[in-house]
Amino acid sequence: MKTLIVHAHPEPKSLNGSLKDLAVSTLEGAGHEVRVSDLYAMGWKAVVDAGDYGADASSPLRVARDSGRAFEAGTLTPDVRAEQEKLLWADTVIFQFPLWWYAMPAILKGWVDRVFTHRFAYGVGEHSETKYGERFGEGTLAGRRALLSVTIGGPRSHYAARGINGPIEDLLFPIHHGILYYPGIESLPPFVVYGADRLTEEDYPSLAKAWERRLLTLDSTEPIAFRRQNSGDYEIPSLHLRQGLEPVGRGGFGLHVRG
Repeated sequence: MKTLIVHAHPEPKSLNGSLKDLAVSTLEGAGHEVRVSDLYAMGWKAVVDAGDYGADASSPLRVARDSGRAFEAGTLTPDVRAEQEKLLWADTVIFQFPLWWYAMPAILKGWVDRVFTHRFAYGVGEHSETKYGERFGEGTLAGRRALLSVTIGGPRSHYAARGINGPIEDLLFPIHHGILYYPGIESLPPFVVYGADRLTEEDYPSLAKAWERRLLTLDSTEPIAFRRQNSGDYEIPSLHLRQGLEPVGRGGFGLHVRG
C-alpha cells in the first residue's frame, strides 16, 4: 500500500505531530510505502492567486478556467504539481489535523484550494442530459481511499446527535463528501480524538494503540457508503435523490449515505 500523509499542525511536538510520526513508523513497519506532506514544515502557500497559473493567467482572474488551462498545459507551479503527483501515486491518503472552528486549518484548506484544480479534481468527464460529469464516486482520484485523523478539544458528548456542536458526521461531511468524494476518493470512518487538550502522558499509550489498530486495518475497513452521482439514485439534471430512496428516520446529510 502506498500512503500519503497530509499533516497540518504548526507544532512538531504536538499530539498531531506524534500521531503523524506514529502513522509513518507503523505503516513503514508493516511494509507500506509512505510519503508525507507536512504543510507547515514545507512553508505551504495557502492562498490561490494568479501566480499559480503562470504568465498567461487571465485578467480578471478566473480561477476555475485558469487552473484548468494551467493543469492541461503543465504550467502549474512546481509545488502544486508535486502534490498532484503524490495524490496520483497514493492508494490511501491520511489527513492529520486539529478541528479548528468546526473546520480544517486554513493551511490545509489552502492545500485543497490550490491542488484540487479544474481538469484535475473537477470538471472532468461527460456533461450531457444523462450524465453530469464524473464526480461523487467517479473522477481522476477514483479508486483511492482517505482517512481523516482529527483531534478535537471538546468531549465526545458535545459532538453527539444531541450535542451542542452537532454530530461529528455532519461537521466532517463537507470534507468527506464535498472535498474527497467529489473527485472520487472514498472516505473511511474517521479516527477522532476527543478531549485532546485534556490528554495526559498517561493517556497516550492507549490512544497510540488504538491509532495503530486503525492504521493496520486500513485495507479491511469499509468506506462510508456514499451514493454515487451516476448510479441512478439521483435524477438528472436536478441531482435530487429519487423519491422512495430515503432511509427510514434519516434526513439531511444522511440521505446521501446508502442503507
